[in-house]
Amino acid sequence: MTRRTPHRVKDVMTQTVVAVGLEARFKEVVAAMNQWQVTAVPVLEGEGRVVGVISEADLLLKEELRDEDSTMIGQGKRLSDHAKAGAVTARDLMSSPAVTVEANALLPQAARLMAQHRIKRLPVVDERGVLKGIVSRTDVLKVFLRTDDELADEVRQEVVDHLFPVSRRGIGVEVTQGRVTLEGEVRDAALIPVAERLARAVEGVVDVRCDLRGPTTETENL
Repeated sequence: MTRRTPHRVKDVMTQTVVAVGLEARFKEVVAAMNQWQVTAVPVLEGEGRVVGVISEADLLLKEELRDEDSTMIGQGKRLSDHAKAGAVTARDLMSSPAVTVEANALLPQAARLMAQHRIKRLPVVDERGVLKGIVSRTDVLKVFLRTDDELADEVRQEVVDHLFPVSRRGIGVEVTQGRVTLEGEVRDAALIPVAERLARAVEGVVDVRCDLRGPTTETENL
């Protein structure tokens, strides 16, 4: 049986995650990010609850603001940046509260959070906020690596067979480079927009061309 689309974050997330505690020192954070080749790390407290995230941008403030006088008047807009530039532990370096996503969240939700907050990685947490994994932009985009045959099989099973059980044999489904083409005659023309919408919702589909048509009506010329 064809594998169904991995609709949820837990299906694509990475379970092995590098993280640091609140009292981790600046150089420890830099070393961890360098060792694991990541651009951000979650900050944990207690039994693994995510309380913040430290990104490369947070760390670079120390170098960027090295020669600036943080006591100068008129620096109001950058007070928090100067505070981070002077920080030596994760507690003061991190951005908090952390933007997180639950493991059962749908992939579009994770994508929207990343776009909205302009971040590349999201800590994945359970209902208590405990770290369970990490999901990146690359993980979310894995759905576009599905083959054309996989996509065609899912469109047939989940869209055509479901909506058009009677006329399904006369409906063609072709997929080329992620672009779906639906063609053929169906008994209920009202379902054609629904079929197009459901085909677009199959994760990994890039575009849909819908050439379905309703039953042909023969008109007699009197």
